[in-house]
Amino acid sequence: MSDNYIDIQNLTKSFMVRGERLEVLKGISLSVSRGDVFGIIGLSGAGKSTLARCINRIETPDTGRITIGGVNMLTLPKRDLLDQRQRIGMIFQNFNLFEAKTVYKNIAYPLAIRGIKKTERSRRVREIAEIVGLQDKLDAYPAGLSGGQKQRVGIARALANNPDILLSDEATSALDPQTTLSILELLKNINRDLGLTIILITHELNVIKYTTRNMAVLEDGVIREIGRTKDIFANPNSVTGKMFLKVYFELQDRGMEGGDGI
Repeated sequence: MSDNYIDIQNLTKSFMVRGERLEVLKGISLSVSRGDVFGIIGLSGAGKSTLARCINRIETPDTGRITIGGVNMLTLPKRDLLDQRQRIGMIFQNFNLFEAKTVYKNIAYPLAIRGIKKTERSRRVREIAEIVGLQDKLDAYPAGLSGGQKQRVGIARALANNPDILLSDEATSALDPQTTLSILELLKNINRDLGLTIILITHELNVIKYTTRNMAVLEDGVIREIGRTKDIFANPNSVTGKMFLKVYFELQDRGMEGGDGI
């Protein structure tokens, strides 16, 4: 790909588990172009979430390099790292909302901790709420929202600091197919209208097929294949890719949910 806006080279990450070293990422290398919607798919335990947490530096890799817009994320001083992390919005599977705060306060939270003035906070929250379709829910609490609305709050909060990148870690896994479709449409609109680079990390092949332009297949901590989504769907080369496609088409043949794209 050209314009390697996000460039990851030879990334490794391990954890100590009951006194033993567990390798989770084993030399990950991939590049994502600015403005792309890029998918990373793999089975549970393949290392997808760990990779996401390394990209936004919630986790510190053991070795390797992550550069975003030419900035090496692994060599930044703490203060500069905090500034760079504001460029990366994160969307989670379980929403991660504050149940005791209104939608307004959930969205405003990243701005509040940065010390943004109330008038600017209010303007930004209402602007984002309009984008995600929650302008009439700002006084509501998470308990009174549907799953799709909760995820829209999560997306709005991820957009609060006007990031350049959205990382979506299994953001639709807890949603029904119709709601999943609405969230994916929202992400595609955000990519188109705001120009954000989006990385979709998921085990749902239909989400990858519907949303992404390029993708990588992660298998046991290693990237097994990477390329155009349509090309990998047409001719997967990895064991994981072939297995996912086999299940996908079997579901399609049986008329089960997910076989027709969502």
